[in-house]
Amino acid sequence: MTDSIRFLMCSPDKYDVDYVINPWMEGNIHKSSRDRALEQWQKLCYIIKEHAVVELVEPQSGWPDMVFTANAGLVLGKNVVLSRFLHKERQGEEPYFKAWFEDKGYTVYELPLDLPFEGAGDALFDREGRWLWAGYGFRSELDSHPYIAKWLDTEVVSLRLMDERFYHLDTCFCPLTGGYLLYYPPAFDSYSNRLIEMRVPPEKRIAIAEADAVNFACNTVNIDQVVVMNQASDELKQRLEAVGMTVIETPLTEFLKAGGAAKCLTLRVTEPVRTEIHAKIPVESRTIRLEGHLLDSGIISKAIDVIVETGGSFQVLNFNLGEQRQSTSTAELKVSAPDHEVMEEIMTQLIDLGAVTPPQEVCDTNIETVTQDGVAPDDFYVTTIYPTEVRVNCEWVKVENQRMDATIVVKETDQGLVANCKLLRDLKVGEQAIVGVEGIRTIRKPESREQRNKKEFSFMGAGVSSERRVELLVEQIAWEMRQIRDQGGKVIVTAGPVVIHTGGSQHLARLIQDGYVHALLGGNAIAVHDIEQSLLGTSLGVDMKRGVPVSGGHRHHLKVINHIRNCGSIAGAVEQGVLTKGVMYECVKHNVPFVLAGSIRDDGPLPDTQMDLIKAQQEYATLLKGADMVLMLSTMLHSIGVGNMTPAGVKMVCVDINPAVVTKLSDRGSIESVGVVTDVGLFLSLLVQQLDKLTAKSE
Repeated sequence: MTDSIRFLMCSPDKYDVDYVINPWMEGNIHKSSRDRALEQWQKLCYIIKEHAVVELVEPQSGWPDMVFTANAGLVLGKNVVLSRFLHKERQGEEPYFKAWFEDKGYTVYELPLDLPFEGAGDALFDREGRWLWAGYGFRSELDSHPYIAKWLDTEVVSLRLMDERFYHLDTCFCPLTGGYLLYYPPAFDSYSNRLIEMRVPPEKRIAIAEADAVNFACNTVNIDQVVVMNQASDELKQRLEAVGMTVIETPLTEFLKAGGAAKCLTLRVTEPVRTEIHAKIPVESRTIRLEGHLLDSGIISKAIDVIVETGGSFQVLNFNLGEQRQSTSTAELKVSAPDHEVMEEIMTQLIDLGAVTPPQEVCDTNIETVTQDGVAPDDFYVTTIYPTEVRVNCEWVKVENQRMDATIVVKETDQGLVANCKLLRDLKVGEQAIVGVEGIRTIRKPESREQRNKKEFSFMGAGVSSERRVELLVEQIAWEMRQIRDQGGKVIVTAGPVVIHTGGSQHLARLIQDGYVHALLGGNAIAVHDIEQSLLGTSLGVDMKRGVPVSGGHRHHLKVINHIRNCGSIAGAVEQGVLTKGVMYECVKHNVPFVLAGSIRDDGPLPDTQMDLIKAQQEYATLLKGADMVLMLSTMLHSIGVGNMTPAGVKMVCVDINPAVVTKLSDRGSIESVGVVTDVGLFLSLLVQQLDKLTAKSE
């Protein structure tokens, strides 16, 4: 027995499963035998007494989980951080544990009442004393970790728990003598697993399988080279013995019914202090502000989901709910993350929701100088489709040329500060680029429910529609297009060759003819196949009227390309009377600009096709400026490119027979986008019909 190692235990005289506060308790209410529990507890106590000293705290009526003394608090030297239990079913244990610690001469630290922390169940010292592993996610809050680091003057490594079966750190994680670690990796998120792997070398990590994990093999008492546990597989025992551990199994099945085993039933109260180790905690906290219709738009719940799912924690500091339905609400949240990297990821997503750091807390964004052409500084801010402002010289500056996947460059001009989205490849040495996420906000208009509902046709929220009647969607889209045209707006079409193959050419040509299309974006193929149909009546050598291949049809597209090349350009073919109908003909005749972006697979190509990819992107972006709506017609790659160049606020319609394509385009995040899963030829036919009906009604 080692007199210098002492454990606190509590007899199970009052133990029972009286309630459900973890998955193990479900179905086990009052199904535990107190006599059997006492017998198992006494065996565990006897084993521990052979190797260390056991001290007892008196059990109390009404608090059956006092037997799990690991949750009494966290001890280091003569200091203890008292637990703050999450569930009311255990909160009554706190004064009894506090009295015991004070009676033994410990200095007791108490967390704020609303800040859960469940002691050594969620905080385990590296057995070398180098740092404290601290869990969060179910019973303990991340914001408790800085208090612990300060009060115990120790380094804290925060680990996020992901599996509700392993609700406390000690159910799936056990530091062992010699720097070894017994743990169940799937209980943690990927970032926490990376932290573990950075701290513990591979040869000292003992990762267990689920079969051992559910038998609480990690809920182990470690005393020097001895490990005491409920049960272990033969393989696990061999692995532990191979690194010098002596494994002692003792059944604790009655306590598993409440979600605990050997470690849960003990609290080590003689943790040694290493004087050279001092407080260090990477937990980072920031305050954010949200404004708008936070409840009925779901913004507040989305923000909370982002924080929690990305690995952070939050505290609502203020929430001012609008008094009327048309009133906006405001909320201030304290956001915490285990370190700077996770905080940056959380803040990036919160900025997309319109969150902003209160102005009094930040006056300027972080700006760094570009030192190499085409290369941004590390940690540069990556833009989104949403209107963005950056805080410079204590003023908000609107970012121009908004698009996603760019950086932001600011400069001083005669008109004052200017901020612009700029692609990485266009950056020049000496330019000032925004880094980090401080002092950046996206602008969301606080539209009330009444404003949204009173629109005759509010554009559909983002989504993919295959089950809704296509006719209803087309009716809505047609109404929007009519409004845009009549108000002098701009509709852009990006289309693929499938438009031609499905018989949509005549309908798209009609849209151009009637003034509903103001620019066409596509590739070499749509123009080639449109002209092939116009000149030869085929598309990819298939007769468009009879639907059958024609003799020698496979050569038609090359003949067409050669013919247009001989004319010098598509416009030249129109002027010379060679091309007299079709999509490209209507573009030329009605002065509708078009860009054909080339690719490695292009035959010919047509003389109008821009084979310089960079120039093609630039020409796309130029035509997209000022767009009110983009119709994406069966061309995934060109549509994705267009989507990346287009800011929020532009209505988008993605039409494709393949649901995966539509989903991918809709996932870009714009609330003004809708996906339609249908044949693009049918869609265009219905669209023209609906526009004709609208025209007839107005006459």
